[in-house]
Amino acid sequence: MKALKLLFGFTLLATLFTSCYTEVIVDDTTTTIDPIPTVTLEEVLNSYELWYVDINRSNASGQIPFMQIAFTLSFRNGNVKANNNLVGIGDQGYGFGIDVGFYDTFADELDVSHDLDGFYSFQVTQLNNREIELYYPQLNVSYILVGYQRSTFDYDLLFYDNIHYFMQEYVAWEKVYTSPYGDPNEFDYENFLQFLPGGGDGNFQSSQDPNGTNIYDLYWDYTGVFNIDDVTGDLYSKYLTLDYDYLGNEYFVLDVIDDRTVELFHEPSGTLYRFKGKGYIQYKFNGRGKMRLSKKDIAEQSKKISIF
Repeated sequence: MKALKLLFGFTLLATLFTSCYTEVIVDDTTTTIDPIPTVTLEEVLNSYELWYVDINRSNASGQIPFMQIAFTLSFRNGNVKANNNLVGIGDQGYGFGIDVGFYDTFADELDVSHDLDGFYSFQVTQLNNREIELYYPQLNVSYILVGYQRSTFDYDLLFYDNIHYFMQEYVAWEKVYTSPYGDPNEFDYENFLQFLPGGGDGNFQSSQDPNGTNIYDLYWDYTGVFNIDDVTGDLYSKYLTLDYDYLGNEYFVLDVIDDRTVELFHEPSGTLYRFKGKGYIQYKFNGRGKMRLSKKDIAEQSKKISIF
């Protein structure tokens, strides 16, 4: 077990997360000194309202579904709450997200009963005054959690740093506006887009079915891989590349208008498109295949794609 540095400057001298007494014998007289103050695991978990799940620093030979899809976890009065979606992040559940299960603590052990994924018992190590490590020995997997308060947590940064997952949170995106300016181009005929897990930032499909078609009845004319990259100096805009199978690439500047609406500016033609999300998917578990990957894993997938 690693040595721990507890919150508030307390020092761990005996068993993890427990108090201890010291007996001093002087001239055959035993004196009991007041217990050394320590904090319990429950107090550590409650010292921060949000625990950001740092996927990029996880060390896994396997994956725990509810941990893999959670952006943040919260441990409140025996209940586990999670922000699994970017739609509504910061507002849903007053910033905590949704209820996903129950928890209990025993010394350095955190037991989680997830509503859908079942029971998991983690060994907890406190790394510093705002980071803990959850280790699940059965899979030899560990997750690093970083503590924040809701009032100081940057929900916008989380949103834009993970925007490729936001695009996956609707069954389809329907084109609702095409600017009167811009040169005619092939993308003018695309009326629906769908973003799915897969290589790179994910896979996509597009449909030329008429506007108003039921999203579950769409015929997907084209498929490919999509990537979203940063725009230097602009947190709130992104570059979107649609890499069509056998048909080349389309390039856009992506801007989010609200939790249901995005704008795509097609740079080659100068045309602006607006799409609205249809069929919101609330993730409580990995039901549709959404799985958060580390940036290293995404880069590896992109390398495999470029080979072919």
